[in-house]
Amino acid sequence: MSGHVLVVGAGIVGLCAARELRARGFDVTVLEREADGRARASSGNAGIVVPSHFVPLAAPGVVGQALRWMFDPLSPFYVRPRASLDLARWGWRFWRSATREHVRRAAPLLLELNLASRRLYDGLVADLGADVGFTPRGLLMLCRTDHALAEEARTAEQARALGLDARVLDAAAVRAQEPEAELDAIGAVHVAEDAHLDPGALLAALRERLVADGVRFEAGAAVAKARAASDRVEVEVATAEADASVGTAATVRTAFAGDHLVLAGGAWSAALGRDLGLRLLLQPGKGYSLTIERPSQRLRAAAILVEARASASMIGGRLRIGGTMEIAGFDPRVSPTRLEGVKRAAQRYFPRLTRAELDGATPWMGLRPVTPDGLPYLGRAPRQPRVVVATGHGMMGLSLGPVTGRLVGELVAGERPSVDLSLLDPARHG
Repeated sequence: MSGHVLVVGAGIVGLCAARELRARGFDVTVLEREADGRARASSGNAGIVVPSHFVPLAAPGVVGQALRWMFDPLSPFYVRPRASLDLARWGWRFWRSATREHVRRAAPLLLELNLASRRLYDGLVADLGADVGFTPRGLLMLCRTDHALAEEARTAEQARALGLDARVLDAAAVRAQEPEAELDAIGAVHVAEDAHLDPGALLAALRERLVADGVRFEAGAAVAKARAASDRVEVEVATAEADASVGTAATVRTAFAGDHLVLAGGAWSAALGRDLGLRLLLQPGKGYSLTIERPSQRLRAAAILVEARASASMIGGRLRIGGTMEIAGFDPRVSPTRLEGVKRAAQRYFPRLTRAELDGATPWMGLRPVTPDGLPYLGRAPRQPRVVVATGHGMMGLSLGPVTGRLVGELVAGERPSVDLSLLDPARHG
């Protein structure tokens, strides 16, 4: 194949798309808004690859739980009150989507995508030849209460029916599996297919390989406008450049043209979607993590702290605790209150983890692109055959990155997609 593809976004989805496109013979330019060229939402997360997460975010009971949590700033889910028509539309669609029928339709597709991505990770890690901390030891759904363990056991039954290796463990079995951590858990569900890795190392190795393969990167390139015609696509990029004559940074606008456009700009994709006639209902879901450099508690497998809606994983020799979903718009500030919620969650499950370890941990924040139905937008833009949309993966961007890249490559190349994408239609919300 030949032609020039513009990829908006250098997160895991954008990089995997660039890899697949370059392998098909396209010239590729990746445009990333962050000045260092590293997409923030993909770099500091828990690094968990989760075939076990086949239930979409919009599910029965979630709305009621979210309403109970939203007035507690320390809770796992928090919506900052603000006057926003976009937020109101998103909330209405979220409420409409949280049904058993939606889960029945979406779960098999999410599982198919996650399993395909998990298989692709084996090839990707081998191809990169770099140490990205890939650890295929499964995932523990750690529970502190009988109610939570019973709920997870029911989900495990569903997982086994769909072909996953999901086992219920009692407290003794959890201790035997995790001998280097003292855990306050009465039991867990272990899903063998899951894995974890170092997301920062993966992105660095993938970008290095793409540069060696001839992919062009433009850092600090915030795409302000997008246009598509029958024979070409064009984006207008705003970059900040130093102006020595006045001692300040001036905004310079540059146009990039290509034969195809891949919209993988994460939470910032909605504005560009409007330029292309799409209503992408996306909210920035602010997530936090804390990384302890020399932790007293160590895990073999990654873990979900079920009642706290948090996660824990070893990133190299470091322990990373991540969690919370804060719907607060494009607010770049790190909330000490939200970080406190992550610290308290960690101490409930790791009682020997000291406050000094948590207070000395390195904090991180990223904005995840969250759709109201918990499914990504993936497919061709209607009436825009040269535009492919690949965004809205929420908390599963890292997990679904490789399979999304494969599907983007198929779409741009005019191949029949290897997965039925009808439920992921970018135009499903207007």
